[in-house]
Amino acid sequence: MKKVLKWIGIVLGSLLGLLLVAGGILYLIGNSRLNKTYDFPPSNIVVPTDEASIEFGRHRAESLCEGCHGKDLSGIENWFSAGPLGTIDSANLTAGEGGVGKEYTSDEDYVRAIRHGIDPDGKPIFMPAVFSTSHLSDEDLGAIIAYLKTVPPVEHKTNGQNFTALAKILYVLGVLPQMPAEAVSHETHIAAVEVGANAEYGEYMVNTNDCRLCHGKDLNGGPFPDPTRIKISPNLTPGGELAFWSEDEFINTIRTGTTPSGHELDSEFMPWKDYRNFYDDELKAIWLYLQSVPSLLQYTE
Repeated sequence: MKKVLKWIGIVLGSLLGLLLVAGGILYLIGNSRLNKTYDFPPSNIVVPTDEASIEFGRHRAESLCEGCHGKDLSGIENWFSAGPLGTIDSANLTAGEGGVGKEYTSDEDYVRAIRHGIDPDGKPIFMPAVFSTSHLSDEDLGAIIAYLKTVPPVEHKTNGQNFTALAKILYVLGVLPQMPAEAVSHETHIAAVEVGANAEYGEYMVNTNDCRLCHGKDLNGGPFPDPTRIKISPNLTPGGELAFWSEDEFINTIRTGTTPSGHELDSEFMPWKDYRNFYDDELKAIWLYLQSVPSLLQYTE
């Protein structure tokens, strides 16, 4: 009996040792991926200085930046807090103490962050919006950068991204999503789309405003991008509830946060308070595009 228990102890100890070794290897791989240095060709985007362009950049930043970085863009502490996985503070985008405006020495530094998801040293940053902002046209990206450079400085030091060993292991195993730098297309230049109430511009607005990040690449619903929150986003194709809405009802829903049936949108998951700032033609364009996509059943997995 003692021999049996001894062998069981040896086997269990060996298994535990193997798990520790495997965990250590996965941790090192995760650490390596998170510290990989990327290098992309410069875009040489022209950053405008005229008031109209800066105002348009402000308009785009309302929906693209304020939700994660705060109304004054000074960053939010514990923007992502998931206990055993770690914490992430969203960056201070101003030129105040602790802000990227003091660190970014060139327009290209802003381009690297917004289009490619890397810092000035080429290291990946956890900025989920890059899955959308990587689709911004050169003109829109230039306008946003122009606006960010005019934002009043706010002194606020944030702590950046702090992933635990467990998070790095799960990241390598594919349980956690890829960093944006690993997944986006990294185009050097993106042509502008004709602005107006048309489906093509609507597709551009959808692609650049996190719609696919939350509602899935086919817009028929999908898991909320925060892996710690179990939430399935609704179907935006004609196969879902929107098939029974009118254009006016769609626009009113985004403006008020209340659907035609009286359901109140949860602003924690659907940033309608940011999207209500869209111009009428932008919302009309989005509506026209959503009406043009294939009718699909609700994502349920």
